[in-house]
Amino acid sequence: MDEMPYSVGEGPATRVSLSLPEGTAEAIRRRVGKREFSAFITEAVERELRGQILDEYLADYERRKGPVSEDERERARRVFDEVFAEEGQWPAAS
Repeated sequence: MDEMPYSVGEGPATRVSLSLPEGTAEAIRRRVGKREFSAFITEAVERELRGQILDEYLADYERRKGPVSEDERERARRVFDEVFAEEGQWPAAS
């Protein structure tokens, strides 16, 4: 059976095992409730992945073109977030 490739945030939900410190799990439950626990974790993981992809892009850019200032980094993050929101798709990770 051929597997369908899914991008981040796409495809059917799949059950995974996750270990968290109890205090962290309780803090999430108090903040969002038991029913929204998985959605909270999903959003946090996707946010982290998006940040890592941008960091990889900026590191590659710096290797090729030289240092990027903090202002330029912040602008890149804003543009990346805007484009990501408009496109509704994840950029390719390296």
